[in-house]
Amino acid sequence: MGARHVFQVIIEQDEAGWFVAECTALKGCYTQGKTYEEVVENIRDVIALCLEDYRKNRRKVPRQPEIIGIRRIEIST
Repeated sequence: MGARHVFQVIIEQDEAGWFVAECTALKGCYTQGKTYEEVVENIRDVIALCLEDYRKNRRKVPRQPEIIGIRRIEIST
């Protein structure tokens, strides 16, 4: 069994209703899905592909900075 990695993923829903997921620790690691469950499955696959690329190219996997929180900020203009 290989190394175990834990990543935080940001999931948003766009204007068309699609779910978009991004693993910010791995540059260019993002995907989408029609449902929340689909996007979670898809981002797992994409992360695995990114990690395979890191391993093949003998690059060190970046350390994930801890996401402390997300907050809504309302501003009237």
